[in-house]
Amino acid sequence: MIFRGKSFRFRDFRLSIKLIIVYIVLTAIPISVLGVVAYRQYTSSIVEQIGEYMPRFLGQANLMIDQRIKQLTVLPEQLFNSGEAVRILRKGSYQSSADLNNDKYVMNKYMSATYLEGSNPDVLGVFILSKNRLFSAARMEYTGMSGGGPLIPYGQDLDLRGKAKMLLSTDFSLKFQSGEPFLIIIKQIGDVENRTDLGTMFIAVRLSFIDDILQGFEQSENAVFWLMNDQGEIFYHTDRSLIGTFDRELPNYPVHSGSFLKTFSGDSTIMSISSSTSYDWLLVHSTRLQDMTRRSELVWKVTNYLFIGFAIITIVISILFSFRVTRPLEKLSRLMREVERGRFNVDPGIHTKDEVGMLASSFSSMVATIQDLIRRNVQIELSQKEAELYALQSQINPHFMYNTLETISMAVEEGEKENVVKMVALLGRMLRFSVSNKARFIPVGEEIGHVRDYLTIQSFRFEDRLSFEVIDTGDATVYTPKFILQPLVENAIKYGMEARHRLHVRIVITQTVEKGRSDACTEFRVIDNGPGIPEVRLEELNGQLKQLVTERKDSGFGLKNVHARIQFMLGKEYGLRLESQYGKGTTVVVRIPLLDREAIDGLPE
Repeated sequence: MIFRGKSFRFRDFRLSIKLIIVYIVLTAIPISVLGVVAYRQYTSSIVEQIGEYMPRFLGQANLMIDQRIKQLTVLPEQLFNSGEAVRILRKGSYQSSADLNNDKYVMNKYMSATYLEGSNPDVLGVFILSKNRLFSAARMEYTGMSGGGPLIPYGQDLDLRGKAKMLLSTDFSLKFQSGEPFLIIIKQIGDVENRTDLGTMFIAVRLSFIDDILQGFEQSENAVFWLMNDQGEIFYHTDRSLIGTFDRELPNYPVHSGSFLKTFSGDSTIMSISSSTSYDWLLVHSTRLQDMTRRSELVWKVTNYLFIGFAIITIVISILFSFRVTRPLEKLSRLMREVERGRFNVDPGIHTKDEVGMLASSFSSMVATIQDLIRRNVQIELSQKEAELYALQSQINPHFMYNTLETISMAVEEGEKENVVKMVALLGRMLRFSVSNKARFIPVGEEIGHVRDYLTIQSFRFEDRLSFEVIDTGDATVYTPKFILQPLVENAIKYGMEARHRLHVRIVITQTVEKGRSDACTEFRVIDNGPGIPEVRLEELNGQLKQLVTERKDSGFGLKNVHARIQFMLGKEYGLRLESQYGKGTTVVVRIPLLDREAIDGLPE
């Protein structure tokens, strides 16, 4: 497993994590897989069961619908039970409109009594188109079958050859007041005696008769039925708003008689289809798989809860067991880190007889041996450190004395007696400062006074070519290592005078934060307007300061000397840093912690 460029392997995990992972791999995962497999097997069995019985049910429903339609197609034959009705249909012409209206009244009354008041509750209306006459009987107000002529695409001379034709209400302009959808059954009225056609009967039938046939099936809330022709045009649907639309998925159905599983918008749906043996339509049943499995959800949830409870209990047990095993090891690891920090007064407190107890015993023995070795070597190490510090400090003094005596010598040669007296007095004060105080740390005020004496002596030598200023914005009573500013000022004068006729040296002392803060520090900045340092050389010098060396070199020795002393005394995070702009000047930044008397006493000797 790779994460942000690092490679994580199982062998690198903590022991407690390993134990928990092993438990999950051996128990939780197999049980989870078993549950998923069982649920999928159950789902598959439901699909198989529906695939077996649903097509048979749809086939029976198709037969019942066919039978009902056949019952409706024989309605025209009931006209021959009335001689008056047959006489009117056989009549071809009228002497007056009164005779026509009278026949319409008789015919409409007979049709209403025969087809609407009888045992045909599904019939919305009956219409007969005969010899340019329209006879009608309907349960409610309607439009689209009256006026200047019947507004339908099927005339009285339609040749159906004795068969019935079924059409959608959308194929007609006929509309009932209720607005409900219906089917139109068209059947020719044949006169057997005269072997002529008396007209065409149009029977408007409610779609609710299909609802009555299908309502006996126990279905889920979201299950739907629809009837469509072989072109996919839907003429019956449990959602009435879809009647007259097309099922665009029909070409993609794998079978037209049977069941299959299909996915719509991410939901798995069981589709069952049955073809009518009498008409070119398909009866389709569709229900979501999750609705069919809803009855098993309770069992499934209870099983999941039991599994989750079992998993939680066993995971808790495994965690407690892993902690029981790993806690002593973690304690030993924590104590080892304490020993790494130099704290050797540790006691594992583990007295068991197992492998962990043996490891704790060996650890205690190892710590005792390390303490003994440290006691033997600490004095040697401290002595070596003192020798190094002494050597560093002693290397500063000859450099300083040489420059100072050279300045006094020049003043004597020029006969400047007053200046010589002042310089000798300053030199004496500086030498007394160097030899009288053996402390490694002195107040900042004394260090500033010492470097001011040094700059005064140098100003006598270089006269108006050298100027200086000291800006002290901090607390002069805080402490600093001794002799850290003079070598820096020496370097500034040495290299600055080589390239500048007039050199100005500025010393700035700042304290960044208040006393008592762990990140409080004092900064000294020795700033000159000398030639500056090229960027490549500047990076090289800063790099050399980071890689501390104590060997004496001619170039930059004073900087490295001071940097080495600060790091020896105060730590690797403190020391010198060079900043420069070539041609404009150089700044040497000295950073040390903010030291008071209490902090000085706490530092190792």
